[in-house]
Amino acid sequence: MSETGQFGLPLIEAAQAQKHVTVNDALWRLDTLAQLRLLSVSESVPPVSPADGAAYGVPAGAVNAWDGHIGEVAIFSNGGWEFVAPKTGWRAWIADQGGQAVYLCSAWETGLVAATPGGAATRHEAIEFSHVIAAGAVDQTSITMAAGTMVYGISGRVVAGITGAGVTGWRLGDDTINDRFGQGLPLTAGAGFTGMSAAPVCYGSATPLRLEAIGGNFAGGSVKLVIHALRIAPPDAV
Repeated sequence: MSETGQFGLPLIEAAQAQKHVTVNDALWRLDTLAQLRLLSVSESVPPVSPADGAAYGVPAGAVNAWDGHIGEVAIFSNGGWEFVAPKTGWRAWIADQGGQAVYLCSAWETGLVAATPGGAATRHEAIEFSHVIAAGAVDQTSITMAAGTMVYGISGRVVAGITGAGVTGWRLGDDTINDRFGQGLPLTAGAGFTGMSAAPVCYGSATPLRLEAIGGNFAGGSVKLVIHALRIAPPDAV
């Protein structure tokens, strides 16, 4: 059966019987692909009870009904999976990552700002994570600012109120500057904050964020932090 060039929508053949089957299939694909929303591009096992219209980017290592369809878009329709091969430049919202991605060189790339035909890329990243503050004057995060990234700011929100005898606020920095991303930061649950580095800093090795209490020692609390960074990648190997 003939298909359209962009979305692979099936076309009705001359004197075809059951035309409504072809039309309905084309409408399902169009409804899914025109404003593409992929529930995940990392799940390798098809869900047990997906809703009609659910779409996934099939990753390497996919099994069961997705086996043999790596890199394709899997769409659940009428009780089964249909597959569409995306083209370079397609954009999608990746639901479980909360961000947009571009299809480039057989993979969905998040945060992509610019890319070359050879695979070189510039990406903006926003890496969100939760951190429980340990007791003491200084605490460090287990999540790090990755090697090779340029970090230009940190944002966050206090999830559970930050406590500690005498503590009036706190600083957020790294192993070089203890307040690179702010000082006098809030203690109250629900309070948000943003901290821009005076100059974007490039990290040569994985570096944790450093939280330092002001006026006393931390006793507890938790925060949600977001690392805002720029990353570049070289062209693919020849």
